[in-house]
Amino acid sequence: MEKEFLIQLTNTLYKMTLLFPKKEPLRYKMRELADEILAKPNSKDLEALDTFFEVARTQNWVSPVELLKIQEEYSKLRGESDFQKKEKPKEFFINSAAQRQEKILEILKTKGKAQVGEFKVIFPQVTKRTLRRDFEFLLREGAIERMGERNDTYYTRARQSRAKGGEEDLSSSTQLKRTEV
Repeated sequence: MEKEFLIQLTNTLYKMTLLFPKKEPLRYKMRELADEILAKPNSKDLEALDTFFEVARTQNWVSPVELLKIQEEYSKLRGESDFQKKEKPKEFFINSAAQRQEKILEILKTKGKAQVGEFKVIFPQVTKRTLRRDFEFLLREGAIERMGERNDTYYTRARQSRAKGGEEDLSSSTQLKRTEV
């Protein structure tokens, strides 16, 4: 295991945790463990850091794909052979966001316009904050438009057709965007 690699991995973890809330203890705990691993790698610290990655993934502070990349690098240090088993739920997590966004587009196509609160009824297991993130993603992609503000905000399908022949299958572009991050 190369010291240069560990330094780069620690720097990457520090940059990623910058996106965590400032007073979040997990931000500092992960950094402390990364420092300890940099100084003297051991399986106890690597296992604890792996657990912290799992907690951070559920918080949606950073892209699950980015977390997975760094977690995988630390897992390689531990020589973890069962990492492939852990990867499947993460893929499901990413796919479920894409599927949820696809469903949002279908509903907007049928209904015309809707508010985030209406989708909370359709997706009761998903928080309003997560739904807002889905809407922000679809806005950035140009798939939907926002009308109004504050409590009077509605979303509609984008009026403009996408380049290269009108509507495309957004699920494939969503999948690509999420895996490229």
